[in-house]
Amino acid sequence: MKFRYLGHSGLKISEIIYGNWLTHGSQVENETAHACVKEALAQGITSFDTADTYANTKAESVLGKALKNERRESLEVFTKVYWPTGPKGPNDTGLSRKHIMESINGSLRRLEMDYVDLYQAHRFDVETPLEETMQAFADIVRAGKALYIGVSEWPADKIREAHAMAAQLGFQLISSQPQYSMLWRVIESEVVPACEDLGLSQIVWSPMAGGILTGKYLPGQQAPEGSRGADEKGGARSMASKMTDEVLTAVQKLRPIADGLDATMGQLAIAWVLSNPNVVGALVGASRPEQIAENVKALDLTLDQATLGAIDAAIGHVVTDDPSLVSVPEGRAV
Repeated sequence: MKFRYLGHSGLKISEIIYGNWLTHGSQVENETAHACVKEALAQGITSFDTADTYANTKAESVLGKALKNERRESLEVFTKVYWPTGPKGPNDTGLSRKHIMESINGSLRRLEMDYVDLYQAHRFDVETPLEETMQAFADIVRAGKALYIGVSEWPADKIREAHAMAAQLGFQLISSQPQYSMLWRVIESEVVPACEDLGLSQIVWSPMAGGILTGKYLPGQQAPEGSRGADEKGGARSMASKMTDEVLTAVQKLRPIADGLDATMGQLAIAWVLSNPNVVGALVGASRPEQIAENVKALDLTLDQATLGAIDAAIGHVVTDDPSLVSVPEGRAV
């Protein structure tokens, strides 16, 4: 395993981060989830990402139990706040002081931990004053319930505002967690430059574009049975816009590039996101332990400029890079 510093902080995290968005508490049985966590640890992964909203709080509980007997100081545990949890009442969502304070306490109970290493605002809240949100995060850091603060899917201008407020309040905003892959590059023109200026790093999710970049989805064919693309609960809807024959045909052109590196297409996809200097970690999930071992092999790959150019030549015409597509909720739906 390799490690990188997260933003302008002294915190190191593993380049491969185990995430449990679509698996723990919903898609796989707890026994399998625990086996995946154990395999992640065996592969040298020390960073684990979850959120209170995943499986409506169940994912945090599963992860907490899986990590219960591990040395806490040897782990970096991340969770998030914003989306609805519980019965979805009027204050069960967003970044109000009330929701943040109640959510961190709930997350710590479920994780069975005294603190999380990184607490992330899962989306920007247009209905709560940013000053209120950042003051709540400052108080959580001072209370020792979170060591660092980050954001997820925030646009560049909001990241800049939040960073300035954090500095005034005496703590540091150190990370951004956006979707990023060969096919989805919306952060490159605005979010990444802002973060480089401010000292934030990217922890990216869906580096394999929901599995599309593994090459298992073929043009003109139904998604394989049991795959995420065939599972409505597993993210099929979020993948639909990229499951076109044009995209799938382009993705197949990556196969000879991966073969030339003696790698799988999935490993190539992970190595590609990690080739961005502002990216410090790639989030990967798993429904089987062996998938983790395969993903970690991506760290053995070094992509030179010729390889990066060949990738762009293969899929450049189907890339999405519009910065306006960075997610900002228009209002809280409860």
